Amino acid sequence: MGKDYYRTLGLSRGASGEDVRRAYRRQALRFHPDKNKEPGAEERFKEVAEAYDVLSDPKKREIFDKYGEEGLKGGAPTSGPGGSNGPTFTYTFRGDPHAMFAEFFDGRNPFDTFFVQRNGDDEDGDDTFTTFHVGGFGSVGFPRGRGGAEGTCRKQDPPVLYDLKVSLEEIYSGCTKKMKISHKRLNPDGKTVRNEDKILTIEVKRGWKEGTKITFPKEGDQTPNNIPADVVFVLKDKPHGVFRREGSDIVYPAKISLREALCGCTVTPPTLDGRTIPMVFKDVLKPGVKRRIPGEGLPYPRTPDQRGDLIIEFEVKFPDRIPPSSKTLLEQILPV
Repeated sequence: MGKDYYRTLGLSRGASGEDVRRAYRRQALRFHPDKNKEPGAEERFKEVAEAYDVLSDPKKREIFDKYGEEGLKGGAPTSGPGGSNGPTFTYTFRGDPHAMFAEFFDGRNPFDTFFVQRNGDDEDGDDTFTTFHVGGFGSVGFPRGRGGAEGTCRKQDPPVLYDLKVSLEEIYSGCTKKMKISHKRLNPDGKTVRNEDKILTIEVKRGWKEGTKITFPKEGDQTPNNIPADVVFVLKDKPHGVFRREGSDIVYPAKISLREALCGCTVTPPTLDGRTIPMVFKDVLKPGVKRRIPGEGLPYPRTPDQRGDLIIEFEVKFPDRIPPSSKTLLEQILPV
């Protein structure tokens, strides 16, 4: 028998979207490995993430309600106009439950007041990183663990923040980023440390907003006297050569002449997936006026099957000079 995502979240089948969100919050906090050290908690945490991934998406939820987990993942046929031809939608959960948790809480650590004791602000000006290069493996350096003669009272180092730069095309389609980190780990004797390399995989979801935080718990340096810092990557948009991002919308600056602004013109903005869309304008276009092309922007983070708009923002180029004869003619034609 397949998984029952409703039972995983403690819900009935008639639960609303808000009920699903509340249930995920409750169960994710309950089974998060940072809080729950019982055997099996990590697996339950992953199951809760998968259940939320399905039930928070209307399309996935509809298929699950009709055909169960088997139908959702391609194990049962679905019927259509031509008969039972097998499922037309196949689902596999490939998400990172920790990234989903971080996105749900907007990068904030809901356990701070319970698990983290800090000596100061979260952002420590002495925490520095070496440079990493997007598109390949970069390297990240971590602050040394803060030891001290504090007896058995260990404190967690403040989170280590670093920018993760992505292009609009990567936000449009989603991508995978791999970071090679080097951190210190305790040896079995509990006193000496060794350098250890590790690759962190970041699944950048379609439509993620700038500022989204991806947290890797306790991946900072480990010493006998500290709790390793969390490593937090903060999503940053790369400057784009054509578009400017405004949330889930993208803005295309269109430069037109004064003649085109007054008499009409055709503008052909590109799209993030390589198409072009010819747009004909016959009305007067004032400087700074905007026109929208619905559904040609970036995916919405929570409903990636839907997208924002492509906004054409007009910049009118005025001539530096006008011949006297033309000026006289314009004075006769243009309204006061």
